[in-house]
Amino acid sequence: MIKIKEVRNLNDLRKFVQFYYDLYRDCKQAVPFLYGDEMKTLRKDRNPSFECCDACYFMAFKSGRMVGRIAAIINHRANEKWHSKVVRFAWFDFIDDEEVSAALLHVAEQWGRERGMTEIAGPLGFTDMDREGMLIEGYNHLSTMYINYNFPYYPRHIEQYGGFRKDNDYLEYRIKIPEVVPPKMQKVAEMIASRYHLRTHKFTREELVRGGMGRELFEILNATYKDLYGFSELSDRQISGLVNEYIKKADLNLITAVVDEERDNKMIGFGISFPSFSKALQKTRDGRLFPFGWWPLLRVLKWHKTDTVDLLLIGVLPEYRRKGANALIFKDLIQCVHSYGFKWAEAMPQMETSNIDYTTLCKVNGNILMPNNTVDTAAIERK
Repeated sequence: MIKIKEVRNLNDLRKFVQFYYDLYRDCKQAVPFLYGDEMKTLRKDRNPSFECCDACYFMAFKSGRMVGRIAAIINHRANEKWHSKVVRFAWFDFIDDEEVSAALLHVAEQWGRERGMTEIAGPLGFTDMDREGMLIEGYNHLSTMYINYNFPYYPRHIEQYGGFRKDNDYLEYRIKIPEVVPPKMQKVAEMIASRYHLRTHKFTREELVRGGMGRELFEILNATYKDLYGFSELSDRQISGLVNEYIKKADLNLITAVVDEERDNKMIGFGISFPSFSKALQKTRDGRLFPFGWWPLLRVLKWHKTDTVDLLLIGVLPEYRRKGANALIFKDLIQCVHSYGFKWAEAMPQMETSNIDYTTLCKVNGNILMPNNTVDTAAIERK
């Protein structure tokens, strides 16, 4: 018999977070997330996303042993934007027991239904800055700290539970970094820069943190991503948190901006990359920095002791995408990452209509459509 317990205190939350590390401890492809980051994201008093979200976390027990977990989230800002009543599920992990996964999905559905929700979708976090999607191919590849890795039995459990249909596709790319900027890209970038009076800009820490350009960067992200699947606009408080947590720690050579010289050097696009922490995180003890977990991460952050760079975010204002401003970003980043000796670039999941690696699942009125390579990407609307 499955017993479901709601997370009600910090001790429960620690158990909820720890379950992932225990479940994937012997999996060579999984990458442990930073324990401190997980706790901060899930705590209402620490995560600014709770200004527009409600959430509840549940743990499943069988014979006294914890065997699964799930988070149920309502993003009111996203629901208002997309005219929907969706409860999201995330942090969804479980042993290979269909009774366990079904009990967890059921309690998330019930929690949402009690709050007036009519649809359930996931895996989706509080915002797009959280991990989303479920792996359905590529289980033999090393994961990253920014995406969900799951065992192959997860999609089967969703199918058995029933009522879900695919809502969106994601595809992740691993790219061989060229020795030099390809001549065609070089030529296109130079032509675009000359024709539209654009140029790349490398930030100083002062500009990003105190000069407001870090905030401007995420305001561009809001404008760029506003029409993408399920996007929830970042608030001022959320932007401040992202600047403090990530931009302050970034290697500024791996961040590139594009500015318009005719508009008083207004920033119109950006690209952010970080050296890959995947192998370094696997050397930590369950994603903890102490006593010794900080050392392999510091070697990557300061001395780039990895052959891979993660391409985290790119955003270009819509009117400049048509002008090809992206080419300037890629040209500059290729030069920077090659100078550091990186050999591979890992592009974070992007929406795709075929050759699916990731998918978001959505359950609406009992209709069933599971991921395959023939279904077009589309956000689902409740009928």
